[in-house]
Amino acid sequence: MSYFSQSQKSNKTIELLNEALIILAAVGLPIVNKTERSLERMAMAFLAVAGVTGNWKSASDKHFLKTRDVINFINQHFEENISPGSYDDIRRKDLKPLVAAGFVLNSSDKPDAATNDPTRGYSLSSEFKVLVQQYGTEGWLQCLQAFMADRTTLETLLSRQRNLSKMPVKLPDGKLLSLSSGKHNELQKAIIEEFLPRFGHGCEVLYTGDTSNKLLHIDELTLRKINFFELSHDELPDIIAFSVTRNWLYLIEAVHSSGTISEMRMLELKRLTVHCTAEIVFVTAFLTKSEFRKWATEIAWATEVWIAENPEHLIHFNGDKFLGPHTTAS
Repeated sequence: MSYFSQSQKSNKTIELLNEALIILAAVGLPIVNKTERSLERMAMAFLAVAGVTGNWKSASDKHFLKTRDVINFINQHFEENISPGSYDDIRRKDLKPLVAAGFVLNSSDKPDAATNDPTRGYSLSSEFKVLVQQYGTEGWLQCLQAFMADRTTLETLLSRQRNLSKMPVKLPDGKLLSLSSGKHNELQKAIIEEFLPRFGHGCEVLYTGDTSNKLLHIDELTLRKINFFELSHDELPDIIAFSVTRNWLYLIEAVHSSGTISEMRMLELKRLTVHCTAEIVFVTAFLTKSEFRKWATEIAWATEVWIAENPEHLIHFNGDKFLGPHTTAS
C-alpha cells in the first residue's frame, strides 16, 4: 500500500517512507486520520534517528541526533528543504509519538537535559533497533510478534484516553451512547436524561449527534413514518424526540455558544417540517440561567425554554398553551 498520493519525491524515497510507516503501523503507532504531510514528516524523522537511507539492516541505536541534526539529515537524504528554525516542530510533532511509545529515546546521551534543551540527542531504543533491522527479512513477522507480546500500543493507550473523556448517555429506551466531553454535550446529556423524562411524555429519541459524529444516533424508520425531512439536511436540530402517545415531535436546540430557536430558526424548521405528520414542539435548552440571559431576546414566541440547573421548570414564551404544539400562524 502507499500512504502518499500527492508526494513529488522520487519513487525510491516514497518506497522507503512507505516502509517506515508500515513498520510504525505494525508496532501500533496511530496512523489513521493523520494528514499525508504529517505522516511523511514522522516517517522521515524516524529514518533520520535510525540512520536509514535505504537498507534497514543499517538501523542503529548509536545515533544521538539533535533536532537540528534531524533536519539536516532529512534535507540531505529525502529531497526536503526544511528550515533550521523548525527544530521545535521536530520535537513536538514529528518525534513525539515515537518518544511516547518508547521507540525513540530522548537524552539517552544526556539524561539530565531539560525538555527544551536543543543539544540533547535522540536515538532508537536498542530493542526497537533489533526489530527494525529485521524488516524485509524472513524473520520479520516472528520478530514482530515477539516484540509486540504483552506490549500495550500507543494507539490503544490514546484510544483509552479518548474513551475516558467520553460521557455515557442513556436514552429513554435504555440504549447507551457515548458523547465526547464538552459543555455542549453535557447539555445534550441533560436534555436526554433530565428534560425528556419530565416533559417528554414517553418520548423516543429519534436523532442526536456529537461533535465527532454528526449522526451518532438515528431512528430512520420512525422519522420516515412521520414524514420528516431528509437527515442529510444541514438544518437538523441538536436533538429530535417523538412522543407516540401525543404525536408530538420535539425539536430541541442545545445552546452553549449559538443556536437558539429564534424567529428565523423556527420559520426555517416549520418550512422543513411542513409535510411532517406529527405536531411540532420547539425547545431551546441552556445549562444555566446566566447562559439563558445572554440569549433571552432571541427566543421565538410560542416556544419553550428549559434550563438544566433548574430541571423541574420550563419557561414558556407566550402561546395558546403552556407546553405543546401551538396553533399560531406560521
